[in-house]
Amino acid sequence: MKWVTRENANVERVACPWLILKFIDPEAEFEFVPNDTNPATIKDGIPFDMKGVELGHHYGRCSFESMLIKYGLTDNVALVLMGSIIHGADIPIDIDITPESAGLRAIAFGFHYLGIGDHEKIRLQLPMYDALYAWCERKTGGGGSL
Repeated sequence: MKWVTRENANVERVACPWLILKFIDPEAEFEFVPNDTNPATIKDGIPFDMKGVELGHHYGRCSFESMLIKYGLTDNVALVLMGSIIHGADIPIDIDITPESAGLRAIAFGFHYLGIGDHEKIRLQLPMYDALYAWCERKTGGGGSL
């Protein structure tokens, strides 16, 4: 299946592809469209982390957390913890966030500042999200594995 989101991926728009590939659709393909793309015009693929889509920000949740709910992954406590870290890292202003979220934010924005393409960001950051998930599993005493 094709999954579609906005270009210039950062934090969630890399974390969500990790979640999709590991837990939802291992054969997923990703397309990045201009930020001003109307998601209603996307006919070939599932839009995520775009304004007004089901797999977006709703009720104080980030897109990663919306995917956990939509795909029945909320019983995996490691993923839920990971979602809260990602949520904190994706907050658009610098407020008091957890050290884990601050570290993830610094690394994700560092990749953004390298100026590499979106597909390359995903390729390079997948192991980082594997590691974060392993840390979350250890922290929560389990909850699933890759």
